[in-house]
Amino acid sequence: MSAIASTTSRFFSGSRAGLAVVVGLLVLLFLIGLTVSDRFATSNNILNIYEQSTGLALVSLGQTLTVLTGGIDLSVGSIISLSSMLTSGLINGDPNMVIPVVAGVLVLGAVIGAVNGGVIVLTGVHPLIVTLGTGAVLQGIALLYGLGPIGKVPLNFDYFAYGRLAGGLSVGATFVLFLFIVTALLLRNTRSGRYVYAVGDDPHASVLMGLPKTGVIIGVYTLSGLFAALTAVYLVSRFGVGQPYTGANYTLASITPVVVGGTMLAGGRGGVMGTLLGVYLVSLLNNLLNFLDVSTHYQLVAQGLVIIAAVSVYVEKRRVA
Repeated sequence: MSAIASTTSRFFSGSRAGLAVVVGLLVLLFLIGLTVSDRFATSNNILNIYEQSTGLALVSLGQTLTVLTGGIDLSVGSIISLSSMLTSGLINGDPNMVIPVVAGVLVLGAVIGAVNGGVIVLTGVHPLIVTLGTGAVLQGIALLYGLGPIGKVPLNFDYFAYGRLAGGLSVGATFVLFLFIVTALLLRNTRSGRYVYAVGDDPHASVLMGLPKTGVIIGVYTLSGLFAALTAVYLVSRFGVGQPYTGANYTLASITPVVVGGTMLAGGRGGVMGTLLGVYLVSLLNNLLNFLDVSTHYQLVAQGLVIIAAVSVYVEKRRVA
């Protein structure tokens, strides 16, 4: 158990440094935004950034858990695409179908994630390969189900995306913030959370110590699939319909906040609160680029450059440590 405590201690020291870097970048971008437009710092625009972070935050939460174990989930984009198609296609405008379909889609996402984890454990194949293959299969199924937008949802289904709390806060974004806080507390204060870090820090040592490595890996991929499916439900709530390529950009996008937030791709260090700040950073960057009238295609390029820069910085910091 002392080894687990040591791993947890290293996590917090590295996590604080990562959070400081992200906060500094957030402040820098905000200051740049102030010089770009008078409308950038308005309450409406800040609330808009907060709201638009929801989908990315949900999928990135699950991605963080897999990366903490030294893995990665490249199937999340396809899970989102298939789940969004099933959500709108099966509900098809019937209010009575909302609860059973949403529940079924979330269970399906969790099952897909569990299968990913099980295959990784049983075969020993790297998670990148396993989840890449799963993603290809799921994307094919989504296209077999429909080649374009399909189905529809009731009018009040958009509450998840557009509902407002006191002060104009987005219901969806606030729910996601709550999820991140709960997950952070569980990672820090429970034995299962410490196991996640121990498995990511040294998987071979975790086996020798008798830690439930198999259960941890299956568990984090199950949650990754669940959060990807929940992302799909949110996107259907936002756009009113599912499409076969809804999740196409989310695979790369979900990795960006994880890395920027200080979670090491090798596993064992980082945390979900760093990811949440990374999500806000990406959302703020995209919003700033919109004010500068930069094409969305170039925004993807910017995200890729951010990943490369962040990985370079954190890898160098780890070598120094």
